[in-house]
Amino acid sequence: MTLSVHQFPCLNDNYGLLVRDEASGVVATIDTPDADAIQAELKRLGWNRLDLILNTHWHPDHAGGNAALKAATGCEIVGPAEVLRIAPLDRTVSDGDQVSLGETILTVTATPGHTLGHIVYRSEADAMAFVGDTLFALGCGRLFEGTAAQMWASLQRLAAWPDETRIWCAHEYTAANARFALSLDDRPAMQAHAAAVFAARERGEATVPTTIGVEKAFNPFLRAVDADDFGARRAAKDSFGG
Repeated sequence: MTLSVHQFPCLNDNYGLLVRDEASGVVATIDTPDADAIQAELKRLGWNRLDLILNTHWHPDHAGGNAALKAATGCEIVGPAEVLRIAPLDRTVSDGDQVSLGETILTVTATPGHTLGHIVYRSEADAMAFVGDTLFALGCGRLFEGTAAQMWASLQRLAAWPDETRIWCAHEYTAANARFALSLDDRPAMQAHAAAVFAARERGEATVPTTIGVEKAFNPFLRAVDADDFGARRAAKDSFGG
């Protein structure tokens, strides 16, 4: 493996993600939830550089720090065109494009649903992906702009990746997602998985990253049978009070 990932909490429930190609030392941040926190973590790690911002979508807790980090570091900002709605962008990428992070190649996959232009970045060689708000541990993003059919298709693209692929999502929502999952799935394995999530959170531990294999086994949205079933589950989660 040549890619190192440093995850840290910021804002209310976001995760900041700093990634470094160990062969070259090139550093990127996945989204920019908190520019000050990102710069502080870069200094604390001793990385002391930021070469790239890799945006997944336009929401302020993902692109809101673009301008400040660009001014502070001169980094290149890469992302979907929709980011230009609120923040600067140097290079627009879309489905199938590749981004070089030193010697690491990240492939862009379009995942409309949460927003229409949402994208994710995957290093096939490192078996890891940075998925923003498309897929969460035991959950998925709300449908703010896209349709259930679009999000279902996007999730199916991710589910086709190898089971060992590690998934770095942008929020710590897993305990709430687990409570919803238990309302649909009372298998002993599901109960045990949820119990492990609750225990980890009680200890203050992160539940991210997850893997594609784990999500296929337990995520209620990946376990839907079709787009209509997915849509019904997404609507139920939006009003779930458990």
